Amino acid sequence: MHEADPFGTLKIKKNLEPEEMLLVIFDYAAKIANERRLDHLIMLMADMGREMVVSDRCTVWLIDKQNNELYSTVAHGVPQLRLPRDAGLVGHSITTGQPIFIEDAYVNTEFKDVLESGAIAMDLKTGYRTKALMVIPFRNNEGEIMGAYQAVNKLTAEEQFSKKDLEHLTLAASYAGKSLESALLSNEIEETQKEIIFTMGEIGESRSKETGNHVKRVAEYSYILAKQLGMSHEEAELLKIASPMHDIGKVAIPDSVLKKPGKLTDEEFDIMKAHTNIGYGLLKNSSRRILKTAAIVAHQHHEKWNGRGYPQGIQGEEIHIYGRITAIADVFDALGSERVYKQAWELDRILNLFKEERGQHFDPMVVDAFMAQLPEILKVRELYSDAALAEKDKGGIA
Repeated sequence: MHEADPFGTLKIKKNLEPEEMLLVIFDYAAKIANERRLDHLIMLMADMGREMVVSDRCTVWLIDKQNNELYSTVAHGVPQLRLPRDAGLVGHSITTGQPIFIEDAYVNTEFKDVLESGAIAMDLKTGYRTKALMVIPFRNNEGEIMGAYQAVNKLTAEEQFSKKDLEHLTLAASYAGKSLESALLSNEIEETQKEIIFTMGEIGESRSKETGNHVKRVAEYSYILAKQLGMSHEEAELLKIASPMHDIGKVAIPDSVLKKPGKLTDEEFDIMKAHTNIGYGLLKNSSRRILKTAAIVAHQHHEKWNGRGYPQGIQGEEIHIYGRITAIADVFDALGSERVYKQAWELDRILNLFKEERGQHFDPMVVDAFMAQLPEILKVRELYSDAALAEKDKGGIA
């Protein structure tokens, strides 16, 4: 099995020369050192392994201890995969701690049953032809096996993996183990931060009788708008993570004001407005980028483009783009939801208000982004609707 060129003929590759191997290693080492997203890091690892051993495909598998599974977030030519921890060639290699070499999957006898239920069965579905296979486990800094490299189909004329390939992929595996351990730790810390932030956001909303999915919808709307406005995935994701904290300051607002069913007096409204400064005060001293972003959102999501918002009365681009995005996401969800003091608005009424408030309450650019992404926003509203949440809580399918 070899790569095909644009004219459909088979393209046979050569093993890398020593200087080429060094270039590959240095190139990927630099990329890996600067990568923070776990899925991107795993793909870089897979790409590095594939180039080093000149294989058609390479997959990086990790152990999910909690679920006792093996998983691959990315793999060449295939979607995300999950397997029982002891399943297949990868499971055997991880269990024994030994590498596996197979010259031809269709004639191998040692792993015949595994191959017939795995690679060969998949070939029948996809039309792919698996021949040579190599699996090498890799370890963390404590020497514990944390995953494995799997290379499929050697692209040289010999079509078989060699002892040199074993050495090269072992080198890649050693580097992968150390790099991935660090990334997994960082990822775990960030996931914990996300969970805490989302939970705190829900606490703030629940005190004012908000529905459980309000913060989820605002987060998703904010991500959609940020992407439409040209933000990178990383920045849009950052805003999505931080936006559930926009009303965290409500934890300090008295119930007599927060849960009042009727219109607030001027004095009560002043008390309510304080939640922006309270939220900012809770978050502003953190050095964590997620909480720093949340501080901006908490402080500025009630500012208005025309300068008539609160708490600072700033206007236009003085308002951080995070605040301008969260403002329209929050208002859209608030108006479209039933609350203690009002019925839910119809969609047309909300859209007409946004058109009227374009350049007044809201940044015109953000309103335009909202209108452009309205179909996606409505999909999110349906997916995370209060009815869907209630159905899920009853054990139904949301």
